[in-house]
Amino acid sequence: MSKQRYILLDRDGVINQDSDAFIKTPEEWLPIEGSIDAIALFTKHEYKVIVLTNQSGIARGLFDEAMLEMIHAKMNALVAEKGGLITAIYFCPHGPDSQCACRKPKPGLFKSFAQDFNADLSGIPVIGDSLRDLQAGEAVGAEPILVKTGKGQSTLLNNPQLNTLVFENLYDAAKHITARP
Repeated sequence: MSKQRYILLDRDGVINQDSDAFIKTPEEWLPIEGSIDAIALFTKHEYKVIVLTNQSGIARGLFDEAMLEMIHAKMNALVAEKGGLITAIYFCPHGPDSQCACRKPKPGLFKSFAQDFNADLSGIPVIGDSLRDLQAGEAVGAEPILVKTGKGQSTLLNNPQLNTLVFENLYDAAKHITARP
């Protein structure tokens, strides 16, 4: 039996359009072109897709966990329509000033996933659009990958020393990863 393969994705700016005003409702959650197809491509190639996302809008009182569930229900439904599957979603509800262990760049969400799935994080692709996504992936020995969508372009400009794969968007990253032997 082959070892289970995982893909770890940030949400805002990778799967859906990001907003400085936060994504507070299902109506505000709009997929980035090709991102739903990318998740379907991962699923077709037998990767389990896991979403790891900071959602400080909860701590800020902009929305609650019930609303977050409705946003994720929309995301999951769109992914399912294309034949994809998001196996699990982990989120940090805390604010930037919290001392929690789960808010990226801290690796708590990654460790929770690894424990729940009995997964070895080393070398698992982690796709994000911000430095903190990449840092959290690096902290656990995963393979950080940057996409230029969301905050990705500015992440690249502000961190020219980055030594990581960079793709235009999630679909381009998915084509690259699923073509690997």
